[in-house]
Amino acid sequence: MKLIKEIADWAYSLAVALALAIVINAFVFQPTRVVGNSMEPNLHNNDYVFVSKWSHTFANVPEYGDIVIIDSRVFRERSVKDDLADPVSTYLSVAKLAEVDNHIWIKRVVGKPGDTIEIKDGKVYRNGTLLDETYLKETMRVAAPKKVIIPSNQVYVLGDNRNNSSDSRYIGPVPVSHVLGKVVMTL
Repeated sequence: MKLIKEIADWAYSLAVALALAIVINAFVFQPTRVVGNSMEPNLHNNDYVFVSKWSHTFANVPEYGDIVIIDSRVFRERSVKDDLADPVSTYLSVAKLAEVDNHIWIKRVVGKPGDTIEIKDGKVYRNGTLLDETYLKETMRVAAPKKVIIPSNQVYVLGDNRNNSSDSRYIGPVPVSHVLGKVVMTL
């Protein structure tokens, strides 16, 4: 009987600790691993980053230049279920037991609600002003000109390696609800 009670106490303690870890990772702070090279030269494949989830939890619009993780599935609503499931898959990827879900991207914020983002001649303009993007890997290959007005509660994100990045040029502006957090530390 004593052994069964001790096992039950341990199981309860582990369940509480796991639930607390999931809540903290869903709403406060989360480690994750970079997959791909879309943020080179600043972040590389398999780099580890720590993400503050406060902006997502309180639905704050990130600042210009913030490196954020996003849910690229912009045409579907996110739910609390998504917020609770993402940390589990992230833990598995950090431990290299599984790959990061391919819908979670890491990008840099270049446009906020109400901004006009224009891409022409391989350069990015915000509200008519050329951005000074010293963090880029290389000059963006010239593509068809693009001009977008960012709707309310959305942001425009781009990778630092523009010639090898899927970002808002392809999926459009990202709802603030899909900005899952801000990178606050890299390893």
